Amino acid sequence: MNRLIFHALLAFVIAAFLSHFLRRPALRVGLVDIPGGRKQHARETPVVGGIAMFCGFTFSMLGFGQLDSANLSLVCALALMVMVGALDDLHDLSARHKFAAQIVGALFMTSWAGNYVGQIGNLLGFGPLGLQNWAIPFSVVCVLGVINAVNMLDGLDGLAGSVCWTALAWLAVAAGVSGLDAPLLVAVLMLSAVGGFLLLNLRLPWQAHAKVFMGDAGSMMLGFALVWLAVDLTQGSGRTLPPMVAVWIIALPLADMARVMLTRILRNQSPFLADRIHLHHLLIGRGYGSNRVVLIMTAMSAAAGGIGICAWRLGVPDYVLFYAFITFLAVYCIVLRGDGAADGRT
Repeated sequence: MNRLIFHALLAFVIAAFLSHFLRRPALRVGLVDIPGGRKQHARETPVVGGIAMFCGFTFSMLGFGQLDSANLSLVCALALMVMVGALDDLHDLSARHKFAAQIVGALFMTSWAGNYVGQIGNLLGFGPLGLQNWAIPFSVVCVLGVINAVNMLDGLDGLAGSVCWTALAWLAVAAGVSGLDAPLLVAVLMLSAVGGFLLLNLRLPWQAHAKVFMGDAGSMMLGFALVWLAVDLTQGSGRTLPPMVAVWIIALPLADMARVMLTRILRNQSPFLADRIHLHHLLIGRGYGSNRVVLIMTAMSAAAGGIGICAWRLGVPDYVLFYAFITFLAVYCIVLRGDGAADGRT
């Protein structure tokens, strides 16, 4: 336990230090987010958070001495996400190139590490559902979905990092309760790295605006880490966490992505169109300040994860969690439909 605490602190310090240290080089090479259009910030901001978090996580993992084949595949996949994300932050890669990289990362997870969704639980109440030959294709779709859900969430100072932090915290709780040391290590080290980044990304009493952003490098990396842990904790021998609990832990970004993409499709638009109908945009439009929006959405994410974990510990059946999530998703879409439609007319 002492070793874990030490390496968690190491991940935190490295991520915080590099988030600060890399700001000046990023400004020199143009690795910055320029304000304008849909963007809420008022100044050019270095986009180095993803690189800093990756380095904090990886160096602490190496120092812990747990880089077996599975963790090596994780680090390689995260490195690919960060590299392609950083190139996108610099040069605006096409969606096709980013999807290709995400698929390669997903294949690292499924075919190299053997970490894939083989069963999805008793969702309908008629017995466990296995995926057989669809296991790897379904897992790849899950990777793409979670990565892009996190990417869509990254629209305010501290928002994506805070929501991912709460999800990682619940996944760490699930790993600890299950007695699974390997995913617990990954979750705790990634939690610490995100915490170090948030020191420079949140609006705090001593900083009115974020000093760094995570960029696509960070959102792709965190999305991949979340789906890796969610699959690792629910699949295979010794795993008792139901897949639907993992869905509840990541419920907020998934629900907002589903609502936004459905709204765009109903308007005969591309589901990947850039607009201002995400939940954080709607809350800002209703007059909430940036910090309050981050607090509201982080609390929503924490509550959803808490519902999933408590239901698991109380023995609530998978199909109850599944139908409850579908109900939540339907209510979420219906309640926010009017706001989204109104925003689309502006």
